Amino acid sequence: MTRTQIPAQYATGAARTDIERALLAAGKDLDRLRLADLAMLEDFHTSGRIATGELADLVEITSATEVLDAGTGIGGTARYLADRFGCRVTGVDMVQEYCEIARWLDELVGLGDRIAVRCADVTALPFPDGAFGVVFSQHVQMNIADKDGLYREMRRVLARGGRLALWDITTSGAGEPDYPLPWADSPGFGHLVTPAALRATIEASGFAVERWDDRTDEAVAVMRMVRGLPPNPLGLHAFVPDFATRAAHLTDALADGRLRAIRAVARAR
Repeated sequence: MTRTQIPAQYATGAARTDIERALLAAGKDLDRLRLADLAMLEDFHTSGRIATGELADLVEITSATEVLDAGTGIGGTARYLADRFGCRVTGVDMVQEYCEIARWLDELVGLGDRIAVRCADVTALPFPDGAFGVVFSQHVQMNIADKDGLYREMRRVLARGGRLALWDITTSGAGEPDYPLPWADSPGFGHLVTPAALRATIEASGFAVERWDDRTDEAVAVMRMVRGLPPNPLGLHAFVPDFATRAAHLTDALADGRLRAIRAVARAR
């Protein structure tokens, strides 16, 4: 996927209207919106808030930590971290529509003073060297061909000893998944590599891997649980076209071993 294809894959031009409609249909008062009201809607990655919370438990975040949420989407991870730890979070995404929605939701839940959102390329981050103590990266690299550039930039903006917190999807090499997927309408929109290749790239970019966990079975269980919940206006289906089909293809490919779900923590050397 090229840099110009990434916004085209995700932007619909109607996402904010769709999200607002879903919140109102669920009985939410936009003038009194609470962070918990967004829990089912805002985490555009496998296992959602469960995965984010477990990943956050593995890195040392305090109220003084500067955190970068690389590939922030509509800002769910940034809001979770800012609320839980009281830290400052900077969210970056290439999709202008998502950045605007993230800012809007940050203000609605009273976190606009702790979160800054920048529309930028994660392979060319607009920040000085060593600006952050933690970088979160959840379901980002599958859209990016230049993985060397991606992780070199993440290492550059991390202070020495800072942590990269990773939650991502890889191929196993056992076969092509069915499309569409949550991040790709067709094979040309994705750039999947094996777990070994991903780890090698991260290590070659100046990181020492501290944890590398295959969480595929757990991800399948969570995905199946979520898909079995009663119908709800709130969910990624509110603003992601044909999300039910995309989620089913992802779940099936994880379950039969074509895709793997990897959680990792790496320290900047």
